Amino acid sequence: MATEDKPSVKSSSSIVPCFLFVELVIMAGTVLLAYYFEYTDTFPVHVQGFFCYDKTFSKPYPGPDDTSKIPPVLIYSLVTAIPTLTILVGELCAFFTKAEGTQEKTIVTADCCYFNPLLRRIIRFLGVYAFGLFTTTIFANAGQVVTGNQTPHFLSACRPNYTALGCQSTMQYITERRACTGNPLAVMSARKSFPSKDAALSVFSAVYTVMYVTLVFKTKGTRLTKPTISLTLLCLAMIVGVVRVAEYRNHWADVLAGFFTGGSIAVFLVTCVINNFQQMQPSPPPPRPYRPESVLGMPMVTLPCVESPLEKLSGTQHPALSTSSPPYNAYVQPF
Repeated sequence: MATEDKPSVKSSSSIVPCFLFVELVIMAGTVLLAYYFEYTDTFPVHVQGFFCYDKTFSKPYPGPDDTSKIPPVLIYSLVTAIPTLTILVGELCAFFTKAEGTQEKTIVTADCCYFNPLLRRIIRFLGVYAFGLFTTTIFANAGQVVTGNQTPHFLSACRPNYTALGCQSTMQYITERRACTGNPLAVMSARKSFPSKDAALSVFSAVYTVMYVTLVFKTKGTRLTKPTISLTLLCLAMIVGVVRVAEYRNHWADVLAGFFTGGSIAVFLVTCVINNFQQMQPSPPPPRPYRPESVLGMPMVTLPCVESPLEKLSGTQHPALSTSSPPYNAYVQPF
Protein backbone atom coordinates (compact mmCIF):
# COMPACT_ATOMS: atom_id res chain seq x y z
CA MET A 1 0.00 0.00 0.00
CA ALA A 2 1.36 3.46 -0.80
CA THR A 3 2.39 5.69 2.00
CA GLU A 4 -0.13 8.34 0.97
CA ASP A 5 -2.98 5.90 1.74
CA LYS A 6 -1.83 5.57 5.35
CA PRO A 7 -2.45 8.71 7.42
CA SER A 8 -0.04 7.47 10.15
CA VAL A 9 2.90 7.05 7.74
CA LYS A 10 5.18 9.87 6.65
CA SER A 11 7.77 9.61 3.89
CA SER A 12 11.21 11.15 4.44
CA SER A 13 14.43 10.73 2.49
CA SER A 14 16.66 12.93 4.68
CA ILE A 15 16.35 11.36 8.13
CA VAL A 16 19.02 8.67 7.57
CA PRO A 17 21.65 10.94 5.89
CA CYS A 18 21.17 13.63 8.55
CA PHE A 19 21.53 11.06 11.31
CA LEU A 20 24.65 9.44 9.84
CA PHE A 21 26.54 12.46 8.51
CA VAL A 22 25.44 15.26 10.84
CA GLU A 23 24.21 14.09 14.21
CA LEU A 24 26.65 11.19 14.63
CA VAL A 25 29.56 13.40 13.58
CA ILE A 26 28.58 16.09 16.10
CA MET A 27 28.11 13.48 18.81
CA ALA A 28 31.49 11.88 18.08
CA GLY A 29 33.21 15.27 18.18
CA THR A 30 31.57 16.09 21.51
CA VAL A 31 32.66 12.79 23.06
CA LEU A 32 36.19 13.22 21.73
CA LEU A 33 36.48 16.75 23.10
CA ALA A 34 35.20 15.62 26.50
CA TYR A 35 37.79 12.83 26.49
CA TYR A 36 40.66 15.23 25.74
CA PHE A 37 39.54 17.56 28.54
CA GLU A 38 39.18 14.74 31.07
CA TYR A 39 42.01 12.29 30.44
CA THR A 40 44.77 14.13 28.56
CA ASP A 41 47.01 17.17 29.03
CA THR A 42 46.03 18.72 25.71
CA PHE A 43 44.53 21.71 27.53
CA PRO A 44 46.89 22.74 30.37
CA VAL A 45 45.43 24.11 33.58
CA HIS A 46 46.00 27.77 34.34
CA VAL A 47 48.36 28.07 37.32
CA GLN A 48 47.25 30.64 39.88
CA GLY A 49 49.37 31.92 42.72
CA PHE A 50 48.46 31.97 46.41
CA PHE A 51 49.10 33.93 49.56
CA CYS A 52 51.32 32.54 52.25
CA TYR A 53 49.42 30.71 54.99
CA ASP A 54 46.07 31.52 53.31
CA LYS A 55 43.39 30.02 55.55
CA THR A 56 40.89 29.89 52.68
CA PHE A 57 42.93 27.13 50.99
CA SER A 58 44.31 25.47 54.14
CA LYS A 59 41.51 22.99 54.85
CA PRO A 60 42.57 19.38 55.52
CA TYR A 61 43.14 17.17 52.52
CA PRO A 62 40.07 14.87 52.12
CA GLY A 63 41.85 12.32 49.97
CA PRO A 64 41.18 11.31 46.35
CA ASP A 65 37.69 11.66 44.89
CA ASP A 66 37.24 7.89 45.06
CA THR A 67 37.21 8.08 48.88
CA SER A 68 34.34 10.58 48.95
CA LYS A 69 30.97 9.69 50.44
CA ILE A 70 29.54 10.20 46.95
CA PRO A 71 32.34 9.03 44.63
CA PRO A 72 32.34 9.93 40.93
CA VAL A 73 31.55 6.32 39.97
CA LEU A 74 28.28 6.51 41.89
CA ILE A 75 27.41 9.89 40.39
CA TYR A 76 28.11 8.74 36.83
CA SER A 77 26.08 5.59 37.38
CA LEU A 78 23.08 7.49 38.71
CA VAL A 79 23.09 10.20 36.03
CA THR A 80 23.14 7.44 33.41
CA ALA A 81 20.70 4.91 34.87
CA ILE A 82 17.93 7.09 36.35
CA PRO A 83 17.12 9.19 33.24
CA THR A 84 17.42 6.15 30.95
CA LEU A 85 14.98 4.06 32.99
CA THR A 86 12.62 7.01 33.41
CA ILE A 87 12.49 7.73 29.68
CA LEU A 88 12.04 4.06 28.77
CA VAL A 89 9.16 3.62 31.23
CA GLY A 90 7.55 6.90 30.23
CA GLU A 91 7.70 6.24 26.50
CA LEU A 92 6.35 2.70 26.83
CA CYS A 93 3.43 3.92 28.95
CA ALA A 94 2.71 6.83 26.59
CA PHE A 95 2.86 4.57 23.54
CA PHE A 96 0.47 1.94 24.85
CA THR A 97 -1.93 4.43 26.45
CA LYS A 98 -1.96 6.67 23.34
CA ALA A 99 -1.18 9.79 25.33
CA GLU A 100 -2.00 13.05 23.60
CA GLY A 101 0.99 14.90 22.14
CA THR A 102 3.23 11.81 22.07
CA GLN A 103 1.86 10.01 19.03
CA GLU A 104 3.95 10.52 15.92
CA LYS A 105 3.87 9.17 12.40
CA THR A 106 5.95 6.24 11.23
CA ILE A 107 8.82 7.44 9.04
CA VAL A 108 9.49 5.47 5.87
CA THR A 109 12.60 6.05 3.76
CA ALA A 110 12.15 3.20 1.31
CA ASP A 111 9.79 0.33 0.57
CA CYS A 112 11.33 -1.74 3.37
CA CYS A 113 12.73 0.81 5.85
CA TYR A 114 10.27 1.84 8.55
CA PHE A 115 11.11 3.75 11.74
CA ASN A 116 8.70 3.06 14.55
CA PRO A 117 7.61 6.24 16.39
CA LEU A 118 8.31 4.65 19.78
CA LEU A 119 11.87 3.84 18.79
CA ARG A 120 12.35 7.28 17.27
CA ARG A 121 11.25 9.09 20.43
CA ILE A 122 13.43 6.93 22.70
CA ILE A 123 16.52 7.43 20.52
CA ARG A 124 15.83 11.15 20.20
CA PHE A 125 15.37 11.83 23.91
CA LEU A 126 18.23 9.60 25.06
CA GLY A 127 20.50 10.92 22.31
CA VAL A 128 19.85 14.53 23.27
CA TYR A 129 20.40 13.62 26.92
CA ALA A 130 23.75 11.97 26.14
CA PHE A 131 24.76 15.00 24.08
CA GLY A 132 23.86 17.30 26.97
CA LEU A 133 25.77 15.11 29.41
CA PHE A 134 28.99 15.38 27.42
CA THR A 135 28.37 19.08 26.76
CA THR A 136 28.04 19.72 30.49
CA THR A 137 31.31 17.87 31.05
CA ILE A 138 33.02 20.03 28.43
CA PHE A 139 31.68 23.27 29.92
CA ALA A 140 32.74 22.28 33.44
CA ASN A 141 36.20 21.11 32.39
CA ALA A 142 36.74 24.20 30.26
CA GLY A 143 35.87 26.44 33.19
CA GLN A 144 38.26 24.56 35.45
CA VAL A 145 41.11 24.68 32.93
CA VAL A 146 40.67 28.37 32.11
CA THR A 147 40.26 29.69 35.67
CA GLY A 148 42.51 27.32 37.61
CA ASN A 149 40.79 28.18 40.88
CA GLN A 150 42.11 26.28 43.89
CA THR A 151 40.05 24.02 46.10
CA PRO A 152 39.70 24.65 49.86
CA HIS A 153 42.36 21.97 50.52
CA PHE A 154 44.84 23.28 47.93
CA LEU A 155 47.66 24.16 50.34
CA SER A 156 47.31 20.80 52.10
CA ALA A 157 47.81 19.05 48.77
CA CYS A 158 50.45 21.51 47.56
CA ARG A 159 52.63 21.40 50.71
CA PRO A 160 54.67 24.49 49.89
CA ASN A 161 58.01 25.03 51.58
CA TYR A 162 57.35 28.43 53.13
CA THR A 163 60.95 28.77 54.34
CA ALA A 164 62.39 28.23 50.86
CA LEU A 165 59.78 30.56 49.38
CA GLY A 166 60.70 33.26 51.87
CA CYS A 167 57.22 33.75 53.31
CA GLN A 168 57.42 36.42 56.00
CA SER A 169 53.77 37.51 56.18
CA THR A 170 50.36 36.41 55.04
CA MET A 171 50.25 39.24 52.50
CA GLN A 172 53.09 37.78 50.44
CA TYR A 173 51.85 36.36 47.12
CA ILE A 174 53.57 33.30 45.65
CA THR A 175 53.55 32.87 41.87
CA GLU A 176 56.29 30.28 41.37
CA ARG A 177 55.16 27.23 39.40
CA ARG A 178 57.43 24.92 41.41
CA ALA A 179 56.23 26.12 44.78
CA CYS A 180 54.36 22.86 45.51
CA THR A 181 56.17 19.77 46.80
CA GLY A 182 53.15 17.45 47.08
CA ASN A 183 51.86 14.78 44.73
CA PRO A 184 51.63 16.35 41.25
CA LEU A 185 48.35 14.58 40.48
CA ALA A 186 46.80 15.78 43.74
CA VAL A 187 48.07 19.30 43.12
CA MET A 188 46.67 19.30 39.58
CA SER A 189 43.29 18.07 40.86
CA ALA A 190 43.33 20.76 43.56
CA ARG A 191 43.62 23.44 40.86
CA LYS A 192 40.31 22.39 39.25
CA SER A 193 37.59 23.79 41.46
CA PHE A 194 35.43 26.22 39.44
CA PRO A 195 32.81 25.14 38.49
CA SER A 196 32.06 21.85 40.25
CA LYS A 197 31.70 19.19 37.58
CA ASP A 198 29.88 16.75 39.85
CA ALA A 199 27.34 19.40 40.78
CA ALA A 200 26.83 20.36 37.11
CA LEU A 201 26.26 16.76 36.00
CA SER A 202 23.90 16.04 38.91
CA VAL A 203 21.71 19.08 38.27
CA PHE A 204 21.68 18.54 34.51
CA SER A 205 20.46 14.97 34.98
CA ALA A 206 17.91 15.99 37.61
CA VAL A 207 16.46 18.93 35.66
CA TYR A 208 16.25 16.97 32.40
CA THR A 209 14.49 14.06 34.11
CA VAL A 210 12.20 16.35 36.12
CA MET A 211 11.08 18.18 32.98
CA TYR A 212 10.42 14.86 31.27
CA VAL A 213 8.35 13.58 34.20
CA THR A 214 6.42 16.84 34.41
CA LEU A 215 5.68 17.18 30.69
CA VAL A 216 5.14 13.56 29.63
CA PHE A 217 3.80 11.57 32.57
CA LYS A 218 0.00 11.46 32.83
CA THR A 219 -0.99 10.63 36.41
CA LYS A 220 -4.76 10.58 36.56
CA GLY A 221 -6.29 10.42 40.01
CA THR A 222 -3.24 11.64 41.90
CA ARG A 223 -1.60 15.04 42.10
CA LEU A 224 1.41 14.20 44.29
CA THR A 225 3.19 11.57 42.19
CA LYS A 226 4.99 13.91 39.82
CA PRO A 227 5.94 16.48 42.50
CA THR A 228 7.30 13.69 44.72
CA ILE A 229 9.48 12.24 41.95
CA SER A 230 10.65 15.68 40.85
CA LEU A 231 11.55 16.93 44.31
CA THR A 232 13.35 13.68 45.12
CA LEU A 233 15.56 13.99 42.05
CA LEU A 234 16.33 17.64 42.74
CA CYS A 235 17.09 16.83 46.37
CA LEU A 236 19.61 14.17 45.33
CA ALA A 237 21.35 16.69 43.09
CA MET A 238 21.51 19.24 45.91
CA ILE A 239 22.98 16.62 48.27
CA VAL A 240 25.87 16.12 45.84
CA GLY A 241 26.72 19.81 46.05
CA VAL A 242 26.42 19.89 49.84
CA VAL A 243 28.75 16.90 50.21
CA ARG A 244 31.32 18.53 47.93
CA VAL A 245 31.37 21.58 50.16
CA ALA A 246 31.29 19.62 53.43
CA GLU A 247 34.32 17.54 52.40
CA TYR A 248 36.30 20.68 51.42
CA ARG A 249 36.45 19.62 47.78
CA ASN A 250 34.71 22.74 46.44
CA HIS A 251 33.65 26.20 47.53
CA TRP A 252 30.01 27.25 47.62
CA ALA A 253 30.61 29.45 44.57
CA ASP A 254 31.94 26.45 42.65
CA VAL A 255 28.86 24.37 43.46
CA LEU A 256 26.43 27.18 42.58
CA ALA A 257 28.22 27.75 39.28
CA GLY A 258 27.95 24.03 38.56
CA PHE A 259 24.24 24.07 39.36
CA PHE A 260 23.71 27.01 37.01
CA THR A 261 25.71 25.39 34.19
CA GLY A 262 23.93 22.03 34.33
CA GLY A 263 20.47 23.51 34.78
CA SER A 264 20.87 25.98 31.92
CA ILE A 265 22.00 23.31 29.47
CA ALA A 266 19.10 21.04 30.45
CA VAL A 267 16.48 23.77 30.07
CA PHE A 268 17.90 24.86 26.72
CA LEU A 269 17.90 21.35 25.27
CA VAL A 270 14.38 20.54 26.45
CA THR A 271 12.74 23.78 25.34
CA CYS A 272 14.67 24.62 22.17
CA VAL A 273 15.82 21.26 20.78
CA ILE A 274 13.18 18.63 21.54
CA ASN A 275 10.10 20.86 21.87
CA ASN A 276 9.30 19.97 25.50
CA PHE A 277 9.15 16.24 24.64
CA GLN A 278 6.03 16.83 22.53
CA GLN A 279 5.21 16.02 18.92
CA MET A 280 6.25 18.65 16.43
CA GLN A 281 3.09 20.42 15.30
CA PRO A 282 2.80 21.07 11.56
CA SER A 283 2.39 24.65 10.39
CA PRO A 284 -1.24 25.68 9.85
CA PRO A 285 -2.47 25.79 6.23
CA PRO A 286 -2.76 29.21 4.58
CA PRO A 287 -6.20 30.84 4.91
CA ARG A 288 -8.58 30.42 2.00
CA PRO A 289 -9.36 33.58 -0.01
CA TYR A 290 -12.58 35.30 0.96
CA ARG A 291 -15.47 34.91 -1.46
CA PRO A 292 -18.70 36.82 -0.98
CA GLU A 293 -21.77 34.64 -0.63
CA SER A 294 -25.39 35.32 -1.44
CA VAL A 295 -28.25 35.23 0.99
CA LEU A 296 -28.84 31.55 0.26
CA GLY A 297 -25.25 30.66 1.18
CA MET A 298 -24.16 29.90 -2.38
CA PRO A 299 -21.04 31.62 -3.79
CA MET A 300 -21.83 34.50 -6.10
CA VAL A 301 -20.77 34.37 -9.75
CA THR A 302 -18.31 37.05 -10.80
CA LEU A 303 -19.48 38.64 -14.10
CA PRO A 304 -17.05 40.23 -16.60
CA CYS A 305 -16.99 44.01 -16.86
CA VAL A 306 -18.65 45.26 -20.13
CA GLU A 307 -17.79 48.76 -21.35
CA SER A 308 -20.80 50.97 -22.04
CA PRO A 309 -21.24 52.58 -25.54
CA LEU A 310 -21.88 55.93 -23.85
CA GLU A 311 -18.43 55.82 -22.23
CA LYS A 312 -16.84 55.25 -25.67
CA LEU A 313 -18.81 58.20 -27.13
CA SER A 314 -17.73 60.58 -24.34
CA GLY A 315 -14.11 59.56 -24.80
CA THR A 316 -14.10 60.50 -28.54
CA GLN A 317 -15.50 64.04 -28.11
CA HIS A 318 -13.47 67.11 -29.23
CA PRO A 319 -11.21 68.46 -26.47
CA ALA A 320 -12.46 72.04 -26.83
CA LEU A 321 -16.06 70.91 -26.63
CA SER A 322 -15.35 68.79 -23.62
CA THR A 323 -13.84 71.75 -21.77
CA SER A 324 -16.75 74.10 -22.49
CA SER A 325 -19.63 71.77 -21.83
CA PRO A 326 -20.03 68.83 -19.49
CA PRO A 327 -19.79 65.38 -21.02
CA TYR A 328 -22.86 63.89 -22.57
CA ASN A 329 -22.95 60.90 -20.33
CA ALA A 330 -23.14 63.16 -17.27
CA TYR A 331 -26.80 63.82 -18.14
CA VAL A 332 -27.62 60.24 -18.88
CA GLN A 333 -29.01 58.24 -16.03
CA PRO A 334 -27.51 54.80 -15.64
CA PHE A 335 -29.64 51.89 -16.66
